[in-house]
Amino acid sequence: MPTAQATAQVKEIYTDGACSGNPGPGGWGTLIEFADGQVQELGGRDTKTTNNRMEMQAAIAALEFLSSASIESSAVILHTDSEYLKNGITKWIKGWKRKGWKTSSGKPVLNKDLWQQLDQLSQTLSTEQIDIDWRYVRGHTGNPGNERCDEIARAYSHSQPISLKQHQASASSAKSASTLKNVLSDIPAQITVTEGDPSHTPTLTFDETNNQKESGVMTAPAISKKQLDNGLSETSRVTRIKNTLETLQVTDELAKQGYLITSAELADLMDVNASAVTSRGDYWAWRNWTVSRIRREGNQILWQLERIDE
Repeated sequence: MPTAQATAQVKEIYTDGACSGNPGPGGWGTLIEFADGQVQELGGRDTKTTNNRMEMQAAIAALEFLSSASIESSAVILHTDSEYLKNGITKWIKGWKRKGWKTSSGKPVLNKDLWQQLDQLSQTLSTEQIDIDWRYVRGHTGNPGNERCDEIARAYSHSQPISLKQHQASASSAKSASTLKNVLSDIPAQITVTEGDPSHTPTLTFDETNNQKESGVMTAPAISKKQLDNGLSETSRVTRIKNTLETLQVTDELAKQGYLITSAELADLMDVNASAVTSRGDYWAWRNWTVSRIRREGNQILWQLERIDE
């Protein structure tokens, strides 16, 4: 880490990504809060990318800033509204590395290039005794840091002008200010997209044969009511599991093909009320997928699913 006559203490970091189309034009935003109350804001865009890549790029920019500037912090809290990012860097990445950057199903890890950048930066910061505390914050719930990053990311994704706040160093820390400026010039605004093999989506299969022997149940006089109820309950559970597999298979196909679906259709997949879908915000995780709000058509909100491959 570069040394300076005066150093800045980072309090917290917020990151967010946005994308129109998934894949499509995207942007990312990063907000760095200092102990003196000031903030440093960063942002960038890519013409063809995904939500997940923008979420990751925002975090990469934050870690690059920490590793290149003169920072006086032993532990920094990084807030993200991406469960994909948080789980990936704190849980899944260990298994990916152990398996040669392969998933549990043997497929190449999606967004491997960015995961490797994050991993390298994390190791660099660790050697400099800066520990990153990754924390999930639910998006669009009024958190000022998250909302600001979302504003920056969306502005960049739509190529709209936005003014970014800059940390103003005191006269006694001119060298530190120069270091921060160099960091900003090193952070790329364009990101090369390598989405990996789109065929990573697994296919679920099941036996269509009906194994219920209803005649045996109905004609056996020695079966008690309790036994009958237990048998029907077991059959019902198997049926529910089969229905769940069908739902997961349909959802995987929707994600693989990149189809847009309405709030009502998404609610049917999740088996919830439509209001439970629209109240979750623009970007969130459900089971094995990230769910992104793409656009509104008339009175319908259109959503897109993207597989989270562990």
